[in-house]
Order: sequence, then C-alpha cells, then structure tokens
Amino acid sequence: MPEPTLRAVSARAAAKINLHLGVGAPGPDGFHPLATVYQAISLFSTITVTPADDWSVTCQAAPGIAVDQVPLDETNLALRAAKLLAERAGVTHPVNIHIAKGIPVAGGLAGGSADAAAALVACDALWGLDRPDLAELAAELGSDVPFCLVGGTARGLGRGEIVSPLPDPGRYDWVLLTFGEGLSTPEVYGEHDAIYDGLARPEPDLPDALIDALAAGSVTDLAAALSNDLQEASLSLRPALASPLRAGIDAGALAALVSGSGPTCLFLARDADHAASLAAELTSYGEVLTAHGPVAGAMVVES
Repeated sequence: MPEPTLRAVSARAAAKINLHLGVGAPGPDGFHPLATVYQAISLFSTITVTPADDWSVTCQAAPGIAVDQVPLDETNLALRAAKLLAERAGVTHPVNIHIAKGIPVAGGLAGGSADAAAALVACDALWGLDRPDLAELAAELGSDVPFCLVGGTARGLGRGEIVSPLPDPGRYDWVLLTFGEGLSTPEVYGEHDAIYDGLARPEPDLPDALIDALAAGSVTDLAAALSNDLQEASLSLRPALASPLRAGIDAGALAALVSGSGPTCLFLARDADHAASLAAELTSYGEVLTAHGPVAGAMVVES
C-alpha cells in the first residue's frame, strides 16, 4: 500500500482552446462525436497536494479570476481525480488539494479539466506511483482531461478524449475576453442540435488547411483556418457576443471566434505587442487576458 514519499507536491496545467471544433450528430448515447484541434495556452492553475487526515479542497484565485463557481465538495474534479487514482493504486492516505486558480471558470477553457490533470500528476508524484495509465484515468474523468495532461497542440477525436500530438513549431499570441456569466455546455449542444434539426450532418473531420498551417507555424494561415461548429449556437444563446467579436476584427485581430462552447471569445494577434494593443481595445466588453501557445501539459513544478 503506497504511502506519501514527499511532504507536498505542486503541479500545474494549462488552459485549452479549440482551434477547430467539428461536431457530429448525437449518437444513441446522446454524445456528439467530435473532431477538434486543441492548443494549450499560457494560463495556468497550480494544484498543491499535501497529506492530510481527511480529503479536502481549498481554492484561491489570481487577480481577475472569480472562483465562486468552483465547488469545494465531492463534485470538484481535482478531488475526483485524486480519489480515482488513490482507489486504483490502493492508496488510503487522504490529501488536501489546494487550487491556485489562474484559468477563468466556466469559460470553455477547460479550467476544471486542467485542475484534474494537475491533481493526477501531483498525487502520482506524492505517492511515488509513477503510473503509466494516467491518460486512461483522465479519460474517465472528462473529455478534456487527457489533453490537459498532454498539452501542446493536439487532435482530439471521439468525445475529444482520444488525443494525439500534432506537429506545431509556431508561437501564437491570443487575446481572451472572458465574462462573469458562463454558458451551459449542454445547453449550447442542445441549441446546436436544434439549429440542425432535420438536417444531415457529416462526420466531423479536421481541415487539411489547419493541419498544414500548424505544421508550417504560420500565424496568417492559422487565422484563415480557425473554425467552431458551436459558435452559431453560442451566439444564438448569447447574441451579445457578436459585438466584441466584430470589435476585435475592427481593431485588427487576424481572427476572432468563440472558444469551444463559450462564452470566452478568442482573438488571434500577429505577435505579443499586437496582442497587448488588441487587449486594450476590448477592455470595455469584459475581463481581458493575453496568452500564448502552445505550452506544455500538466507537470510537477515543486516537490
């Protein structure tokens, strides 16, 4: 029965954005087949796990990040991740999980999934497990958790949990516009289905132009290839998103789109200086952040 080998371990994981999100018709189980391209960007949450008498979660936020929607009970995804790993490894030693939240909540950026990925990595190190099946455990926790382990730029198939890295030598600078009120992912998918009610939908696929743009590290080619099948549904549920998307293009963004199921809006810049000037133009619409990608997946940062 493994025991903690360290006093505490901290691991961090990055936010994700979707450079492409192709959505197919739901199957008999109600889930939609996806073909997506993920990119990890430089917004991070850090998980610190410490041996404790009982399982618990605490949370603090970076400036501008609201955490009132982060559950601190059994539904917290990082806690679920730690308990799942403990169960599979035969560990009976609880931990406190402290979340230093640097990823906006309920914004389509996989903040909870990043927490879970970092918790898996941190607990694996704390308990001295070195388990090779963390990706399998991640897939049990949620569709985005496997990518948060891998990071970089990657394709995602199935429900998004079948992840494989993509060649991507480039650097891409992003402006993110976030909002205090999230969008329900099930509602966005439901609206998407309503829009396509009675219409045939092809199996989702990855655009060749996007794969080629990433392989070349071309910012301008990437801008032309970005797409999101859920954007129409997100705009239907939150029409006000159309205004900042237009404003970003008017301010010189190379591209603007909704991230995943939203409501976070993404704007691709030419470089870091351009991202800073774009961010200044968008501050009246919501909380503005800048980030770059791709960055690495979940990793231990202190032990």
